[in-house]
Amino acid sequence: MTNDAHPASRGVGVVVVAAGSGSRLGAEMPKAFVPLAGQPLLRWALASVLRVQSLTSLVVVVPPGYEAPGHPAWQGGWLPASAVLVAGGAERTASVAAGLAALDPACDVVLVHDAARCLTPVAVFERVVGAVRAGADGVVPGVAVVDTVKSVDPDGFVTGTPDRAALRAVQTPQGFRRAVLDAAHASGLDATDDAALVERAGQRVLVVEGDALAFKVTTPDDLARAEGLVADGRVAPPRTGGS
Repeated sequence: MTNDAHPASRGVGVVVVAAGSGSRLGAEMPKAFVPLAGQPLLRWALASVLRVQSLTSLVVVVPPGYEAPGHPAWQGGWLPASAVLVAGGAERTASVAAGLAALDPACDVVLVHDAARCLTPVAVFERVVGAVRAGADGVVPGVAVVDTVKSVDPDGFVTGTPDRAALRAVQTPQGFRRAVLDAAHASGLDATDDAALVERAGQRVLVVEGDALAFKVTTPDDLARAEGLVADGRVAPPRTGGS
């Protein structure tokens, strides 16, 4: 792949997916607005996003109704002034497509990030961007699988034991050349994440080093883990808004 096929200076666009219900957290609000150390998970996530070099466009996909700037969730002025709010769809693929459509078309690299991975260090974002800039069509951060994994049939009987040395648990942000992600979403295919969608469209996806801090806050135990990391000073408080 040549440098002409992968322009290096047109900017990075980030779609932050924040439209989840939070039902598994037992929350009475969408997951992205559940507080962590007094601040919404989304605010923590945006703190890293805003530190990405060459960031030129930011879209936050929120539950329907939350895209109104006057919504009570945005009180306090913590939402970055540069952020564009769009309503999510019924499924993740539809939500990402809505965010992608609202990005600045000049962005040649697109990152898709889950707000629930709210403590992801900025170094992970930069590794993903760097690998796309180096020529990869798609890039995901991942960590080694430490547990033995079994494949099972519909009745629950084991059918195999994959070699865990060849397995990775993937995280976000997932990064893509803009044209590749646009084409994958235009294909009419569906998948559980954008990397799988790009794979199904026939493109290769590279895995780079992830980070233990990029875990997904899904259950009350996950939230308690995040609270502990913040209390221990492992993660700096978010400083977003007005940027």
